[in-house]
Amino acid sequence: MVKTYLRNIFGNLRKNFKLSISFKISMTYMGLYLLSIVIVVFSAMTGYFIYQTIGLDRTGELYAGVITQKTIREKEVISEYLIDERLNGVTIYDSKFEQILNTQSQLDVYVNNVFYKFESVLRDEVYVYSTSVFENNQMYYVNIYFDASRIIDEVTMIGLFVSGAGLLGLMIMVAVGPVASRKLVQPISDMTEVARTISANNINTRLNVKASQHELKELAETFNNMMDRIEDDYIKQQQFVSDASHELRTPIAVLRGYVDMLDRWGKNDKEILEESIQAIKNEAGNMQDLVEKLLFIARNDKKTLKLTKEEFNINEVMDEVFKETKMIDTTHEINNATCEDVIVFADKNRIKQAIRIFVENAIKFTPSGGKIDIFCDIKGEFVSINVKDSGIGIRSKDLKKIFNRFYRAEVSRDKESGGHGLGLSIAKIIILGHRGKINVRSQYGEGSTFSILLPYIKILPKAKIVNE
Repeated sequence: MVKTYLRNIFGNLRKNFKLSISFKISMTYMGLYLLSIVIVVFSAMTGYFIYQTIGLDRTGELYAGVITQKTIREKEVISEYLIDERLNGVTIYDSKFEQILNTQSQLDVYVNNVFYKFESVLRDEVYVYSTSVFENNQMYYVNIYFDASRIIDEVTMIGLFVSGAGLLGLMIMVAVGPVASRKLVQPISDMTEVARTISANNINTRLNVKASQHELKELAETFNNMMDRIEDDYIKQQQFVSDASHELRTPIAVLRGYVDMLDRWGKNDKEILEESIQAIKNEAGNMQDLVEKLLFIARNDKKTLKLTKEEFNINEVMDEVFKETKMIDTTHEINNATCEDVIVFADKNRIKQAIRIFVENAIKFTPSGGKIDIFCDIKGEFVSINVKDSGIGIRSKDLKKIFNRFYRAEVSRDKESGGHGLGLSIAKIIILGHRGKINVRSQYGEGSTFSILLPYIKILPKAKIVNE
């Protein structure tokens, strides 16, 4: 019961207690620093110990031959010829490992093992040097025992001094670390404050890139680039809504005007009634056309526009557009010149819609009696569908803007048939959706040529004529 209660308390504290980034950075660096101290202390102590044992090994190597020779050949007592404060005892074994000399009775086994050496240092404070000596045509084995207490004391002191220096550095880090960490993450706090103030009213606000460094600078630049895209899309959206509202305002005003007139007195006048009905039908059709275009563009913006692609001969579509245009327009000279039978993989209805948009534009801006040519040719891996007119042309300053939504050149604004300025935008969406291109060539006062370039699959071979 108590365990569960305490576990719940600490669990809630852990959830609610949010550590700051600067605190986490400080703790991380302190942890790394402590680990570094441990590694340095261990390395210093181990290095010094190995250095001292290497010295003892060299001394033992010199003593082993002398001790064996004096003891075996000259039968001298070791204490008479070898005086060394570090020496703690000697053991000599013959070739059968039978003990010949032992000045330290508690160690009576010949051992030449690294782990045993370290164990004896830690347990008995004795370092054992083991070797073999050939004397009097016989092999002898020698253990020389050195007092290691001084080495252990020196290693301990080195560990304490290095640890003390490390702890002093840790105290300095504890005092300075949080300040340095806060300074390090200060740009993040500044970014947070700036980001918190950004709204629709000041969407052009950007982060200060100069105050950031390295990864934070890259983060700030990425954020600013993202805000540039958002601002651009936001401005386009505002412009789109404003233009759409403006386009809808006129037909709505016309509809309301005729309805008010009919409501007041026009419904009793047959001529006014017919005029009003016709005007309402025209404006309703105009609004329907505008709404359909807006929905088309909106689906494209939301990435939900679907293209139903199939293989078909591009000449078929051109013939259909030509025949339909000839039926509805009798004021222009319209010519159609098909090319080789080119098979494309595309949405047939959408491609037809795009070609029709260019043809309708040519009709609008070409005076009566003018000429409109619809023809195609092959350009590399593309088939080019061209609509050429002898109309008023496009000013050079307007060429880059004609595909913008709701854009209409000043010349077209004075025309009743100027449209909504969405047709070319829709045509561009369709062509780009098929990985195609649009080229425009125009000279003001002499006409324009719009070219649709679509990638094709193949060109059908021409049928051979057989003479019987």
